[in-house]
Amino acid sequence: MYAVIDVETTGLSPRAEKITEIAIYTHNGERIIEEFSTLINPEKKIPFHITRLTGINNQMVKDAPKFYEIAKKIIEITEGKILVGHNVSFDYNFIKSEFKSLGYDFNSKTLCTVKLARKLIPGKKSYGLGNLCKELNIQILDRHRASGDALATTKVLELLLSVDQAAADKSLKGFNSNLSKSIVQQLPEKAGVYYFYNSKQTLIYVGKSKNIKSRVLSHLSNNLTRKAVEMRDVIADVDYKITGSELVALLLESHEIKTHNPLFNSAQRRTLYNYGLYKFKDDHGYIQLNILKLIDGTVPITSYTTMNEAKQHLYDLVEEYQLCQKLCGLNESDRACFHYQIHRCKGACVQEETPIDYNLRVNNAIKNYQFKNNSILIIDRGRNDNEKSVIKIEKGNYLGFGFFPVNGDKITVEDLNNYIKKYNDNKDVQQIIKSYLRRNNVEAIINLDS
Repeated sequence: MYAVIDVETTGLSPRAEKITEIAIYTHNGERIIEEFSTLINPEKKIPFHITRLTGINNQMVKDAPKFYEIAKKIIEITEGKILVGHNVSFDYNFIKSEFKSLGYDFNSKTLCTVKLARKLIPGKKSYGLGNLCKELNIQILDRHRASGDALATTKVLELLLSVDQAAADKSLKGFNSNLSKSIVQQLPEKAGVYYFYNSKQTLIYVGKSKNIKSRVLSHLSNNLTRKAVEMRDVIADVDYKITGSELVALLLESHEIKTHNPLFNSAQRRTLYNYGLYKFKDDHGYIQLNILKLIDGTVPITSYTTMNEAKQHLYDLVEEYQLCQKLCGLNESDRACFHYQIHRCKGACVQEETPIDYNLRVNNAIKNYQFKNNSILIIDRGRNDNEKSVIKIEKGNYLGFGFFPVNGDKITVEDLNNYIKKYNDNKDVQQIIKSYLRRNNVEAIINLDS
């Protein structure tokens, strides 16, 4: 699978400049599967000479999403795919730089259509996108706009694949003699957990993905690290379990890794979370929220991989629930917080709002991430259209998950209990659920206490 990309920017340097537009077309080697395109607010002025080239001006991006608001979508649409671009290093380095500013290390296998075109169709006067498309009779709509250039690059890729599929298909490069290609070709493009075995049928790795086939292909083309190559070369068989729900896949993956302790899952056995959101009451009775390094023996409200991710989530809670910046550790002023001055804080920082009223909003903001003694059912996608998944939390403890039919018959909460398979509760699954609910929507959450 390929993700064909193009970005427009405020300049040429990834370190100093920002992305103003991005377009991504996912491609299975035969046709376009999905597309995504959006303007991006670069949070800086667009130079006039750039506007003359691209047509993108400051007014156009004023109300566009900032990069962090679409970062998750970019990860989702490119996950497990080879990143393709015309002079792909330009686009790739800008995307890496944007993610680096968010505290995330974005990495992907890349394929440059300029280099591939020089190899497969030599002798052209120019391999620039405009000139190459003209020679190949490929029409470019909206030249120097991300969507138009990415679509043209997709058509170039299709032509190059037809010229020499074997030379172009980097995703098959990692296949070894132990593994039948037919096994991989028959893998589902659905969410679930996959299992790698060596030639002795020993389980060596467990992973999860929203697209099992794409993720397995990415493993088979991965030569970024010595360990990745070492694992790739001994894979002899692949098995999988479809879950439909990504949350169920995460929970099942965690259980399988803890149960089987596969050789190449050492990284997953270590915690993925470094920071936690904690609460306490100050001397005036106000609930304060603080981001701290995870404290052994404690259970945070929710946890995060990076400090940047934690702060961004806390900023979002402050905005949505009108919480006080100062009481959330986001403003170190000795006086009222900045939001109070612009009438977006109700004055808890200067004791104008009562602790009762303020604490009510704080508890509403964090209730979805605190199980404590709560009992809930989480309903999400099933393995097919005829079922749903259900995850049960009872008195703050994770009990397990299962799948139930949706054939039109009425199903009670008591009925759902019969479909749930019990799994062990532990700190990791608690944080998996909290973190997932913070970042993603599920189909329903049923409160069993009400």
